Amino acid sequence: MIRSALVFTATLAFAAPAIAQTDFGPLVSAEALSTLVEAGDVTVLDIRGDAYGEAHIPGAISGPYALFRGPADNPGALPAVADLEATLRSLGITTETAIVVVHEGTDETDFGAAARVYWTLKSSGVSDLAILNGGQRAWTLAELPTTDVATEPTPSSFDLDFSDQWLATTDEVVALVDSGSALLLDARPQSFWEGEDAHPSAARPGTLPQSQYFEHSNWFSSGPSIVNADAARQLAADQGFTGQEELVSFCNTGHWAATNWFALSELAGVENVKLYPESMVGYSQGGHQMANVPGVFRNLLNQFR
Repeated sequence: MIRSALVFTATLAFAAPAIAQTDFGPLVSAEALSTLVEAGDVTVLDIRGDAYGEAHIPGAISGPYALFRGPADNPGALPAVADLEATLRSLGITTETAIVVVHEGTDETDFGAAARVYWTLKSSGVSDLAILNGGQRAWTLAELPTTDVATEPTPSSFDLDFSDQWLATTDEVVALVDSGSALLLDARPQSFWEGEDAHPSAARPGTLPQSQYFEHSNWFSSGPSIVNADAARQLAADQGFTGQEELVSFCNTGHWAATNWFALSELAGVENVKLYPESMVGYSQGGHQMANVPGVFRNLLNQFR
């Protein structure tokens, strides 16, 4: 559902050879990934953290999601450039590395982790990218082999030049709120958009002025696998997301919003879609104008619901 807001005051652990994007991303099935792994054509980046040590795709390297996130008080913030560059180097990643990102595949929310890492890698200059649709669980359900033997990557000399093509900063979002020149799309459930719920690190509940909401889970027809490109294009067209001058995807911390960004930009092929990584936590902490902010009494009631 979409509504408008009212304004209130891999086998190889080192750099794998690049493969054609038409034969690769942005989504790959477990069976297709198995073929790529057997051929040594891809690096599998497992972002699940501790679960990697229990069982993972043979040859996969471990790059926990937390490495691509900000501090506890602003989880959506981008890591410092030096820190992100060091992470990419330690994982053996180069701009020529073909990468498949693997999340757990627990539910629709879990997909956001893979989408956020995909967005970070693409913005860092990696072009051959895909997400394992359905995550590790899809691999397991396909009865494909796993191992608990870790693969240590060979460090690279990655030089990070982070692109702002798909990035919306807080200053840019403030300007877009003032100008009304972009579609500001809230990926959170309706209760967050309406100000009934808030992230623990947000300064206050509410959403961006002039925003609309389209919950991230709408891109999933059943289970934790996201819809295909044809379905994403149809849904984007039905909702009026195509043909926008600019579209900014946001949520609480750039996690659910990464799913909306991925579905629109990578699956539906909508141009000029940006992700606001800090989202409402960072925006609210800056004291900027918000919509759907509850009064003091209502806010107290919401906290005791």
